[in-house]
Amino acid sequence: MEAVLEAAARDSFGKNEARRTRHAGRVPGVLYGEGKDATPISVEPRALLRILHSESGANTLISLKLAGAGDTRVLVKDFQLDPVTHQVLHADFYRVAMDKALEVTVPVTIKGEPKGVKQQGGILEFIRREIVVSCLPADIPEHIEVDISSLELGETVRLQDVAAISGVTFLDDAADTVIANCSSPRGLTEAEEAADEALAAEASAESAAAAEADADAPAEEE
Repeated sequence: MEAVLEAAARDSFGKNEARRTRHAGRVPGVLYGEGKDATPISVEPRALLRILHSESGANTLISLKLAGAGDTRVLVKDFQLDPVTHQVLHADFYRVAMDKALEVTVPVTIKGEPKGVKQQGGILEFIRREIVVSCLPADIPEHIEVDISSLELGETVRLQDVAAISGVTFLDDAADTVIANCSSPRGLTEAEEAADEALAAEASAESAAAAEADADAPAEEE
């Protein structure tokens, strides 16, 4: 996905300049990367939030339109939110070259309901929710979908099981990295163990009571 974002140059860096920019209803930002000097800019907050809240989020390829500089392809490298209002306080934009691969973190989504959950009473554990990949800017996937519908009790989906995506290389540490698994319900196992312990204690008590009764019984006359 590619979005368009209008930007305006700011006079300078610094907290006071950033504060004035926010008072004017804009988001202060910095444009940098690709061996060029960092440039202070500002963008419209609603337009930026639409991009950040889209399915591809910060991985959205943006055509940044800056007066006097033409269109520049960028990614949101970092941004800061107000902890109370959740408004964007600042954003860093990184220039990208369309012919150079870059590393990005892509969210993992799961598809389907595992057999182990639906038919065998298991519990799905979704363990790895993001994967680091390398690809050209135009090939950044919005997400990586993993089909778990055939997953049975005790089985695991690993990174090596994820379908390859053209132009995308997975960079996570190991192919056996666990994405999700279907395990036995821990609560049920604990309940079964507690029931077994209770039955064993009851049997032990009955055995002790029987032994005590035998000891107290009068001896038969010969």
